[in-house]
Amino acid sequence: MVAGKGVVLDRTAFYPGGGGQPPDTGTLTFGDNEVRVKRIRRTDGEYVHELDGEFPTVGTKVHGVLDWERRYQLMRTHTALHILCGVVWRDYQAQVTGGNMEPLKARMDFEFENMTAEFAHEVEGLINKEVEAARDIEIGNLSREEAFEIPDLIRTKINLLPPQITEIRTVDITGLDLQADGGTHVHNTSEVGHIRVVGHESKGRINKRLRIEVDA
Repeated sequence: MVAGKGVVLDRTAFYPGGGGQPPDTGTLTFGDNEVRVKRIRRTDGEYVHELDGEFPTVGTKVHGVLDWERRYQLMRTHTALHILCGVVWRDYQAQVTGGNMEPLKARMDFEFENMTAEFAHEVEGLINKEVEAARDIEIGNLSREEAFEIPDLIRTKINLLPPQITEIRTVDITGLDLQADGGTHVHNTSEVGHIRVVGHESKGRINKRLRIEVDA
């Protein structure tokens, strides 16, 4: 189906973005054409692949290829944020108030009154211990009722799950962190690589930001 500036496929491996993770990019090949997929967006419940070039006609068989280097960097970065979130919750009981990421760079905001360079350095050491621990990461699904029986499954300060969602996808960093999450992740924390805390900022009286980078 053609929809505005893009096409809707009957199935896709492209991640549409969400939870601070950007959408995938890549290419669609059909016939002699290879067209760049600029982004994916969700419109009226459909995933629209925005294309930079000729559109395939309805019924055409297409082959999609992700920009895998970018996707894998985002998977590592997203998992790094879960490690950060898990450590901060376990050791300091601070909830998340916001976050965003790009390949190998990210920020996460927490409900802290104070934050110092010494604290940021301490957190960097703690999160890299979890990388070195090589913890397995498991993906699961729970009913909404089951999910809300688990304390702290929703780690954000505000519950962002729409009421119409009846099945909750979970990401479990074994022994560290279990959260509701719809993004893409690696299979083991060792895949993330070294994480650096590169900045800290105050974004309000009880809202403090940590910035991280993941080694290429």
